[in-house]
Amino acid sequence: MAAPEENLIRIEGPLRAGDIPHLCDRVAAARHRPGDDDVICDVAAVTTADLTTVDVIARLHLAARRAGGRIRLRNPSPALLALLGLVGLVELLGLVVEMERQAEQREPPGRVQEAVEARDPPR
Repeated sequence: MAAPEENLIRIEGPLRAGDIPHLCDRVAAARHRPGDDDVICDVAAVTTADLTTVDVIARLHLAARRAGGRIRLRNPSPALLALLGLVGLVELLGLVVEMERQAEQREPPGRVQEAVEARDPPR
């Protein structure tokens, strides 16, 4: 059994601006626990990918930097990851993103293609 990560924070639900103070306090407290300098924010249960969510993540990153570390996002949804990339947060902050390995999704077998008869009128 793996040891629990002392610096792990699980974040859930839709994020709102009112969540910022509480989450920043949790990041600062996790930063002062034993372990490495990074606070791991597991965002797998975050249900929104909007600019408020981006703002919350940027402020969490700032709180961790003020406490002498940084955050790592674990398991962001594809929509959230795309939005973070679109606004430049990943590159600008050097944000570290961790994705748990998931079973590879394969494309379904080839679909039946419609044959065109020589006497069919063009569409």
